[in-house]
Amino acid sequence: MKHVVGVADMKIISQPGDIIVTHALGSCLGITIHDPVANVGGMLHVMMPLSHINPEKAKVNPYMFVDTGLPAFFREAYAAGGQKKRMIVKVAGGANVQSNQNDRFEIGSRNFIILKKILWKNNVLIEADDVGGTKARTMYLEIGTGKVSLNSAGVDTEL
Repeated sequence: MKHVVGVADMKIISQPGDIIVTHALGSCLGITIHDPVANVGGMLHVMMPLSHINPEKAKVNPYMFVDTGLPAFFREAYAAGGQKKRMIVKVAGGANVQSNQNDRFEIGSRNFIILKKILWKNNVLIEADDVGGTKARTMYLEIGTGKVSLNSAGVDTEL
């Protein structure tokens, strides 16, 4: 079964044959976690780095922001049986997809910086990433294998 993660959304799945996908990762980040022993995996699609810009929205939907969405995402994975020490983390997105290439807010790079800081503080490493550039990406996670693949401008790659 295929599960679609929308913008400011996440899914945690424990069915080995299932696939999680998120589309149109521009400046947003797609973050996957996979515990190969518990066969638990998930995907988070975050939009913005820090929730202090709109605390009310963060309360309603923590998955909109890296600083509130990431902890909630990991808590859901733990509740499904995943363990932090076994989590494999992969990340994609954080691009500058503006046609004029003038991204003065640098949302994509700021998203990735905040993500790395939070993970580092919690002793979690990123195993693989495909971040930055100018093209949007579609990201897939196969629950049974933990395989993460990307499609960008018609080109398929594996993280």
